Amino acid sequence: MTDLARTMHATLAAAAARFASPTARLDAELLMAHALGIERTQLLLDPARVVPPGFAALVERRAAHEPVAYITGRRGFWTIELAVGPGVLVPRPDSETLLTAALARGATPRTILDLGTGPGTLLLAALDEWPQARGLGIDRSPVALDYARANAARLGLASRAGFVRGDWAAAVDAAFDLVLANPPYIGSDEPLPDEVRAHEPAAALFAGADGLDDYRILARQLPRLIAARGCAAVEIGHRQAAAVAALFAAAGLTATLHRDLGGRDRCLLVEQDAAA
Repeated sequence: MTDLARTMHATLAAAAARFASPTARLDAELLMAHALGIERTQLLLDPARVVPPGFAALVERRAAHEPVAYITGRRGFWTIELAVGPGVLVPRPDSETLLTAALARGATPRTILDLGTGPGTLLLAALDEWPQARGLGIDRSPVALDYARANAARLGLASRAGFVRGDWAAAVDAAFDLVLANPPYIGSDEPLPDEVRAHEPAAALFAGADGLDDYRILARQLPRLIAARGCAAVEIGHRQAAAVAALFAAAGLTATLHRDLGGRDRCLLVEQDAAA
């Protein structure tokens, strides 16, 4: 190992030791790659590089619990990479379970609705997965919508993706083959890591005392939004499956549970009740 490589490894180890994160080493590598202007894989393949002077400032920001995605300005999700920043929910791998569930159903959607689209996370990933589809993303946050439109343009999806400001689907008068939703589902008093509670938008996280407020709204709206032979994929907290499924059942919907890669309850695939 060269002296440069040894210095790089030592610098990354020292940075990781400062992060109160289960992904501390990964965080350090992502920040170093960002400071160098390269991809993380390039850093791992060739660590013999001079540590850039800007890296120390990035370490300080991460040590203060700022999300890595906000520091680097980007986050990978499914098959795409999204620009993100303060004011939008950071895309999480667990949310990919919604796309996995929709794919497992076997249908090919041509119309897609993404409720609470944020920076376009689920809609743009779905449009990349199904190139014949068109979609609409709705969010209450103008900041999130600005990110979503910019992401759509950068990914070459702007011609197939529309974004409007709205309160869930209150103003939508159409049915879709696939409805996607990752609503807020954290109870207002539930504990969260500092990097989430102190940095990510509260409106995208909290949903009343029991975390179910937005599911109650969705349960009223989904029956008219799901097209014949269509479905909705709705993200849930890992202890909410029974409660949310009951809300949907009361609205004449059936829900099938899907778990994320960690084995936790993560998605309800919702369809019209055939017996209704």
